[in-house]
Amino acid sequence: MKIKILRVIGLFAYLLTGCQSEQQPVNTFCNPVDLSYRFSLNKPSSREAADPTLVWFRDRYYLFASKSGGYFYSKNLINWTLVETKDLPTENYAPTAVAIEDTLYFMTAPTNGENPIYKTTNPLSGKWSVAVEKLDIPVWDPALFLDDNKHLYLYWGCSDKTPLYGVELDYNNHFSFIGKPASLKYASTEQLGWEVRGDHNTMINEKPWIEGAWMNKHNGKYYFQYAAPGAQYRSYCDGVCVSDNPLGPFILQKHNPFAYRPEGFVTGAGHGSTFTDRYGNFWHIGSVIISQKQTFERRLGLFPVFFDKQGTMYSVTKYQDYPLIMPQKKISDFTEMFPGWMLLSYKKNVTVSSSVNDFPSSNMTDENIKTYWAAGSGDKGEFAILDLGKTYDVYAIQINFAEHNASIYGRTKDVYHRYTVEYSKNNKKWKLLLDNSKKENDNPHDYTQLTQKVSCRYLKITNIEVPGGQLAVSGFRVFGRGNGKIPGKIDKFEVKYNPNDKRSVKLSWSKSDNSTGYNICYGVDKKMLYQNYQVYQDTTLTINSLNSTLDYYFSIESFNENGITTNERIVKAK
Repeated sequence: MKIKILRVIGLFAYLLTGCQSEQQPVNTFCNPVDLSYRFSLNKPSSREAADPTLVWFRDRYYLFASKSGGYFYSKNLINWTLVETKDLPTENYAPTAVAIEDTLYFMTAPTNGENPIYKTTNPLSGKWSVAVEKLDIPVWDPALFLDDNKHLYLYWGCSDKTPLYGVELDYNNHFSFIGKPASLKYASTEQLGWEVRGDHNTMINEKPWIEGAWMNKHNGKYYFQYAAPGAQYRSYCDGVCVSDNPLGPFILQKHNPFAYRPEGFVTGAGHGSTFTDRYGNFWHIGSVIISQKQTFERRLGLFPVFFDKQGTMYSVTKYQDYPLIMPQKKISDFTEMFPGWMLLSYKKNVTVSSSVNDFPSSNMTDENIKTYWAAGSGDKGEFAILDLGKTYDVYAIQINFAEHNASIYGRTKDVYHRYTVEYSKNNKKWKLLLDNSKKENDNPHDYTQLTQKVSCRYLKITNIEVPGGQLAVSGFRVFGRGNGKIPGKIDKFEVKYNPNDKRSVKLSWSKSDNSTGYNICYGVDKKMLYQNYQVYQDTTLTINSLNSTLDYYFSIESFNENGITTNERIVKAK
């Protein structure tokens, strides 16, 4: 009886936020961040952005990402405008930026063996000048951090052999080093499972890449973040160490990695930056992995960050590829962001106008960003009809394009997808839902929050024009609410360590009736279940990303189109 009551309370908490969203207009977003991602300069034609730095400067957010051919600005973290510039090395990896008084400074990984630093007082103009030609030594994956006392620090490192470093800079004297660089973090794969290479941290005999340093200060503590185990893996994450001093020594936080999302439509959260928005909320923006057309085919993901009463820094990655409310005030926890709009399209049937072998229509609803449907052409009239199976209330739609056989390189004009979306209850009478037939913006991950919900069973996307190649969609994702039963309870839940390796744990559970998927929440304390691992349909799971020196606790919840069934039972791994 206790479990059943808590399930209802838990469900009510989720639906309550959703009911509020019906009464009050809200701005929602959905990962991946919907940017005009630049196409690679070389074959194969594919988009890329990674290693993001996001800073607040002069009433705007500025976003710098690798290989972007420019940078972006926004006032709300949802709508982004591109600034193209010839003054910065925007084709370089690992950009970083910092605001010092009225000036914004920028640098990247080395250009011709050097790290020039650039500056501007007006980044909207795209005009920058060189502040200093080079640093004392060249550094990879730099990160600039300005402390409260106006002391400036540089952190860097990108290697499977050497550690991450830090040093203070004298920005009044050509950004020269003050003292010798300090070694801050070495890889420790024997203890830390999340530093082991591979999509699921199984390549135990290969050394990881430790890279992507970042620093934040909160309540007098310094939170030094780093990325592991490699930029091409679904397990790409950010760990965090804590110190009373900006150059350490640092102690590994018990909760780690602090930003980690190995499964779902959006996977990966590594080599990012953590920042505060205009209301004082913390966020982490990291690299999302696709690696389908080429190894470094990547996007960006935006995740909320919180600090608990003990000062533990953690990000929330649960339901982070579902619609979330963008806060317009300081919030205290994730429940204030989640509107309760569930995924309605998972594994649903799709009828298409044509299809290329090896790129079937089922790829649109498998919740795997790496797979996609490709039509036989990019011609006007190619279509896909999604059957949700029953009538649902639809609140939002996300169309993720994949540009099959495109021949686009670099930043070019007239890159956009033009299409319409219609809806129907019977697959006969159709009404127009979205008219993007004259679209002028480049939105490869086009997310639309509907102004009013619609009740329908069928949704049809019809191509008008593609920027190149054939119409291709990696995710025809629909969000809203059903009126059926929520998932049944999970009666059996077991967690056992690998007897030969405490970095690894195997979970098994009984299938929940009517469930679409499961979220496993876990951590190093019963009150710190901050980690999340999302699966669809499976009832077994192996997690290889634990700290071998700590004990772990686990809980599990199930979800479907109608809502979420929570479970207060917490299991300690045996």
